[in-house]
Amino acid sequence: MYTLAVCAEMVYQDLPFIDRVRRIMDRGFAVEIWDWTAKDLDELAATGARITSMSGYVTGELIDPAGADELVRTATDSIRAAARLGAPNLNLHGTGLGEGGLPVRPMRREPTEAEWDAARATLRRVADLGEAEGVVFCLENLNTAVDHPGTPFAKAADTRALVQAVDSPALRMNLDLYHAQIGEGNLVELTRQSLPWVGEIQVADVPGRCEPGTGEVHYPAVARALVDAGYEGVVAMEAYASGDSDAALDRFRAAFTPERAS
Repeated sequence: MYTLAVCAEMVYQDLPFIDRVRRIMDRGFAVEIWDWTAKDLDELAATGARITSMSGYVTGELIDPAGADELVRTATDSIRAAARLGAPNLNLHGTGLGEGGLPVRPMRREPTEAEWDAARATLRRVADLGEAEGVVFCLENLNTAVDHPGTPFAKAADTRALVQAVDSPALRMNLDLYHAQIGEGNLVELTRQSLPWVGEIQVADVPGRCEPGTGEVHYPAVARALVDAGYEGVVAMEAYASGDSDAALDRFRAAFTPERAS
């Protein structure tokens, strides 16, 4: 059975961050965070929360040689931080993201063959680092139409191709179904095709990026496909609460509870 987690960055936003973590724990969920450099890691570890995902780099990118060196350097820092939190999955993107989730170096065209080769080489270095340290990096798909315009290697098909090419147990997909619905759709089949390379799954509804049940995605069908496939990883709600955060977590749990998933 898969584990349900909730991103503490996006719910209970009226509370201090550490209290958000405790509230999510009290509701019976694991916890995801974003930028670990902005957190008191000792305080976070002291909560006893199961942290399932955090940023796997601070700065850097996949294509540019200097950016690749920076990504690997800050990935090493992230591994040390993750060890203090129970070694959660470490999240990566096709390029560094800045203010508002916008890419630091946007790309307004498709990557060239040479850029694909450079990205694979950088991810190979990251995977080697993960294998040596016993951690898993997850490459997340994003959408370029709404939230992250100009991000290279953004589609789930792109992240899957890169993960397959590197072929390492230390590099998996973070299959974000909110982004995939905007960029690709056909979520059940996309999930089935991707599961052999998935390290975690993130969800939010479309439009609005709120909890399941507030938009067009029938998440119980996705849940049923995961159950049928025997998925045992993490499903995380990386979504804003449309209203009350407790109610949002209840909707998330209901959508992904197997006996209700149909």
